Amino acid sequence: MPKNFPEAWLNRVIQNLNNADQATFLEGIPEINAEINVINPGTATEKNKIYVPTTEFAVDILINNNSYPIPFQQYADNSVEITLDKYQTKVVELPDDQTLGASYDIIDTATRSMRRGIIVEKNQRAIHSIAPLEHTVKTPVIEATGGPDNLRDATGRSRLTYEDLVATKEATKGFGECRLVLNETHWNDLLLDRKNFGNQLIDYAKGKPNPMIAGFEIHKYEGAMPIYTSAKKKKAYGTIQESGDKVASVIFVKEAIAKKTGLTKQYFVKSENNPTRQSNDLSYRHYFVITPFRKEKIAAII
Repeated sequence: MPKNFPEAWLNRVIQNLNNADQATFLEGIPEINAEINVINPGTATEKNKIYVPTTEFAVDILINNNSYPIPFQQYADNSVEITLDKYQTKVVELPDDQTLGASYDIIDTATRSMRRGIIVEKNQRAIHSIAPLEHTVKTPVIEATGGPDNLRDATGRSRLTYEDLVATKEATKGFGECRLVLNETHWNDLLLDRKNFGNQLIDYAKGKPNPMIAGFEIHKYEGAMPIYTSAKKKKAYGTIQESGDKVASVIFVKEAIAKKTGLTKQYFVKSENNPTRQSNDLSYRHYFVITPFRKEKIAAII
């Protein structure tokens, strides 16, 4: 095994976790410029936390003022504590017979499932975290209606239509430019709505979703999406869909979302310290979080 083998693995895993295979709906969301605070380092209760300044302060604007001195206005802000999610792989055994003389290709092959597993969970956890907890004026949860023709699928579910997007646009009025992350079922609903824009969903020259439909920046996501109850309340991450529940598409303003990548750790035991198994044991821990700054400028369609 090359002398720098463990270091090479870690460097490539960090590079891929930070730069590869992110869902398109995460593109353009900047990393928060905040220092990572490691709580209880090296223990089972280790955490990565950040403290993010937030404010709704708005300075008063004077128009055609002719009264002096100009009055003072006190600036006010606050901070939010955010704990990063911890992603861990199980320990993978790498027999010495496979790792001796390993090249980068073999390293990528051996770590691909570990890296990919973390990325899949990150993306699914991200869209779940962004979705609103429940229906409110500032975090609307809109139900698909099937439109004026009351379109339904074979199960009786109301299809998402152009009219529903217009209603959602009205409910999110004042949010700013919104991203709409469509689940696969809602995407297919709109493909069937050819009367309005079935042929507009795809930019056939690029083979990708069109960038804008009905005023929304469109993204399609094929991973697990948030599930809502009939009372328009979001169920916990990883919950199984039950009768009466609905799978959501999610809407958000990217400037309203906090994103932070924390530490990535490698746990590695060399085969020379494993005389009975003669295998290299490998595991990874990765910290990452996506969450709305506040309960506003996020929405869902169910």
